[in-house]
Amino acid sequence: MTDITVEQDEQVDGVARDERGFWQPARGTAPPNPLFGWPPRPLVILKWLYGYLFPWNLGYMAIATATWLYWQPALSRCVEFRMDWILEMFVRNEILLVVIVSAWHMRFWALKRQGMKYKFTSAWMAVGNRKFLWGNQLRDNVFWSCVSGGIVWTGYEALSMWAYANEIIPYVDPRQEPIYCLLLMLSIPMWRVFHFYWSHRLTHWPPIYKAAHYLHHKNINIGPWSGLAMHPIEHLIYFSCVLLHWVVPSHPIHVLMNLQHAALTPSKGHLGFEKLV
Repeated sequence: MTDITVEQDEQVDGVARDERGFWQPARGTAPPNPLFGWPPRPLVILKWLYGYLFPWNLGYMAIATATWLYWQPALSRCVEFRMDWILEMFVRNEILLVVIVSAWHMRFWALKRQGMKYKFTSAWMAVGNRKFLWGNQLRDNVFWSCVSGGIVWTGYEALSMWAYANEIIPYVDPRQEPIYCLLLMLSIPMWRVFHFYWSHRLTHWPPIYKAAHYLHHKNINIGPWSGLAMHPIEHLIYFSCVLLHWVVPSHPIHVLMNLQHAALTPSKGHLGFEKLV
């Protein structure tokens, strides 16, 4: 009888897999976050902070900053709900989403630059599977990400900018409070992890899972477009991370960072590969 494991190991450059073709990573427990370790280890904490910022989170902060400076409707236009400035936000958000997620998809799934190395499964995007819209996993994922995800993302952003423009939510000027604004910006990825943990647990509550979260879990074999492929109900829960700025004094750039981080990071987290090589 043919040794399936050996054949699969050869197929994926020696990465260990089970009989289903699923990658079997080395077992072990991840080390605890050094921020919460005792006694404090300053060098270890500094190394962790470097990895926390570079390159990804610093990149998202740069995108949010550039968006605010060059690609954001002025707050003076947001006093009243009008389709012109809301549509500008929507189109910009869709461009960001398509460009960034497609870059990951092209490298790992379309061009297969990494091959099967560290890929979770030995399968690619499903075609002809009726559980996905049009029987196509990629088209299904793009639809839910861009249509439902893009609308809810933009909706939260438009509401927030309207609230800032009408002085409904607390506003802080970075020119007057630069240290506070910088620290708040740096803390947003941590807030996102905290919010995602609890919101994700909420979506696994059986009534919400059956009504909405099941859609995301249709993607057993995940790819970059799977990350934001959610039901509109789940998008409303997921993007509610921005509500932090409705109570904590913030600047619109923090809203942009929070929402863009929520929209753009799932693609990297759903590459379908454990490591980038």
